[in-house]
Amino acid sequence: MYQANIPTTFPAGFLWGGATAANQLEGAWNVDGKGLTTAEVVKKAKNRQEFSMNAVTKETLAAAIADKTDKLYPKRRGIDFYHRYKEDIALFAEMVFKAFRLSIAWARIFPNGDEEKPNEAGLAGTRLTLTSAMPRSYSNVTRDRSNIG
Repeated sequence: MYQANIPTTFPAGFLWGGATAANQLEGAWNVDGKGLTTAEVVKKAKNRQEFSMNAVTKETLAAAIADKTDKLYPKRRGIDFYHRYKEDIALFAEMVFKAFRLSIAWARIFPNGDEEKPNEAGLAGTRLTLTSAMPRSYSNVTRDRSNIG
């Protein structure tokens, strides 16, 4: 029933790493011209069963847009990686990460989603993060595929 000879250690050269989701880590929701994302208009749920994108209506969307704070909208805060990326990337190095999938909020590059040219301030912030990560030989960068913004 059970497989024999199951490895109990990782092979030499195993690629340790981590992955991020922009809507959980970036923060800085109102910095450098970033647009709001779908995650940033969902209020903090009282319990996990309440959390749902179905709770977003025209009225709650209008209220979220009018609310210029992050008090009720935790995805607006994230872990403030946008400002603390150097410290966080250094922590990844301490954990001996060799792979790092960085998710980037598309709304930082194209705030409304219909711009013909990218938001230069958003690009500059993204470049700073990438150049900080690149010397550490991390691999793989993806845009935030779970985030429409």
